[in-house]
Amino acid sequence: MKAEVFLPEDYRPAEDEPFMNERQLEWFRRELLRQKAELLNESKSTIAGLQSGTRNIPDVADRASEETDRALELRIRDRQRKLVAKIDSALRRIDEGEFGYCHETGEPISLKRLVARPTTTLSLEAQERHERREKVHRDD
Repeated sequence: MKAEVFLPEDYRPAEDEPFMNERQLEWFRRELLRQKAELLNESKSTIAGLQSGTRNIPDVADRASEETDRALELRIRDRQRKLVAKIDSALRRIDEGEFGYCHETGEPISLKRLVARPTTTLSLEAQERHERREKVHRDD
């Protein structure tokens, strides 16, 4: 088993240290686990709210409004479920030593981008290329 890495409370990954060193990887691991716990906690309250929110509303407009709210809540929940899967994938990449590197080019992803979106798998340049290709194919 790996020894725990000490991180000061105010630690943030910095450009002036070796890329994806133990401290950076541990910071990202903790951040991803924090985000995952937050999402799972939100989903529990959503499920509880949906289960307790079932009522018989006689007014058609009020019923439609409540159904719309429930549908929106379920869409949000689905997006959160997909994000949890991305977080799990990022945690796996940390364990496998692949975290922080672009899946397309193999180049390091900028720390700014990783801090803003730790589940990312593409560098900014590769993401822009991907979006341009997607737009071209969508316009067909």
